Amino acid sequence: MPKMKTHRGAAKRFKKTGSGKIKCNQSHRRHILTKKSTKRKRQLRKAATLHASDAKLVSRMIPYS
Repeated sequence: MPKMKTHRGAAKRFKKTGSGKIKCNQSHRRHILTKKSTKRKRQLRKAATLHASDAKLVSRMIPYS
């Protein structure tokens, strides 16, 4: 039986935590930052966890991580 291939785009964006949840970076931090408050930009630095329904899909894409 051949090995499953990892989706390279997903592998660069998501990591699995020790408990099995999927960790990802937050959006809205690329451009047009002048109108966003400092507090909002600071809170967007932290990594977020994916919702369970999305995590199931992503975990299939990154089987070996």
